[in-house]
Amino acid sequence: MNSTASGLAIVAFHTFVIYVFLLIAFRIGGQRRLGQLNVVDFTSILLLGSAVETAMVNANTSLPAGLVSAATLLIVNRGIAVLSTRFAYARQFCTHGTLLLVHDGKLLEGNLRRVGLTPEDVIQALRERSVDDLSQVKFATMEANGSITVVPINQPILRSKTSQSKNLRSHPAH
Repeated sequence: MNSTASGLAIVAFHTFVIYVFLLIAFRIGGQRRLGQLNVVDFTSILLLGSAVETAMVNANTSLPAGLVSAATLLIVNRGIAVLSTRFAYARQFCTHGTLLLVHDGKLLEGNLRRVGLTPEDVIQALRERSVDDLSQVKFATMEANGSITVVPINQPILRSKTSQSKNLRSHPAH
């Protein structure tokens, strides 16, 4: 293997390792949608990109190194997407699943902490859905994609066969 090929192999390896590290770090760090990021979250993500860029390309700023790094990111991302659709464990690891945030008008503070939300975040989500008071909420959940679903007390719950309550985690954070 010549030095150029081995250098690009190192770029691919570094990119893979950093991708997996960041995926695990974000998984441990909590769950927010891009639209829910605050200034601190957004700044951290921007700085992470800058901080890991040199390590990903092994200080090689050539076009081939950039292309190998980008291709590695896309391939790993696609691989994780495929694993997530085929294996429940991978899907659970990547998405957290559905989590109950409000039950019968009461905030589940442990679950809010688990996903990095404040009571104010939930109150804002309620207002966005024209719900003025927490006591008007039968339940609110954070969906696997990070969105918040709110079901008012006066609204009937319609369930499909695939969305049974077994998919809803209501246990508090540990």
